[in-house]
Amino acid sequence: MPGAATAVQSPPAGAQAVQRALGLLHCFHDNGPDLSASDLARRMGLSVSTAHRLARTLVSAGFLEQDEQTARYRLGPAVAELGQLTFHQRGLHLAGPELELLSRRTKATADLAIRSGAHAVILVGGSVRPDTGLGLRRPLHSTALGKVLLAWPRPGETTPSTLGPLASFTDRTITEPALLEEELAKVRTAGYALNDGESTAGVRTVAVPVLDGAGQARFALAVRSTPAHLTDDRLDWFLGHARGCADALAVLLLPPDQRG
Repeated sequence: MPGAATAVQSPPAGAQAVQRALGLLHCFHDNGPDLSASDLARRMGLSVSTAHRLARTLVSAGFLEQDEQTARYRLGPAVAELGQLTFHQRGLHLAGPELELLSRRTKATADLAIRSGAHAVILVGGSVRPDTGLGLRRPLHSTALGKVLLAWPRPGETTPSTLGPLASFTDRTITEPALLEEELAKVRTAGYALNDGESTAGVRTVAVPVLDGAGQARFALAVRSTPAHLTDDRLDWFLGHARGCADALAVLLLPPDQRG
């Protein structure tokens, strides 16, 4: 009706509980020790009773499990099962041989990552620990992988200005959003990103995107070594191998109608 006030939509029933449950699962991202209800409450900003109730619900669904002796929580088998399913559905098991070949050719560590919030998460490659199957989870602004994922974002992903405080890891880390924006413009122009001791001293990494047909980075591919090995005069050689691998991964990992 003309002049009627616009109705304000309320969140779906149970949405807060779902968000809290998902937040509880994210508390285990750092692969640290098992967490108590008090630990979870502190990280989530909830009361201990609420955190305990949410955790028990997740235990009953298999997403968490509780140690009978310590009463502390860890991720449950349902998370592992879903992780394995998505790993294979994405075709990531096919990426391993390509990354191993790239590593042998360049005599450097080769990794493939996706974006998860403000972090680049390595899913396949030399940085994945064989004992746990977990790769590094690093802030976007301080890594070559992260710069690539920021430079060619997907719809709905946050921009550098909304990442929050940019932590400093070495004296080379970019910590100003405006400077990061300038760096990303250079990355887009060059077609690759470089991390020259910005996350760890003595480590140099070059990364390229695995782009889809819309020009968005579905994955980031990196080659990591030392400045003595990954030198300026050999950078084009490393980039040639990395881009060849990225092209192969686009065929393996992206549906035909989504490839660039």
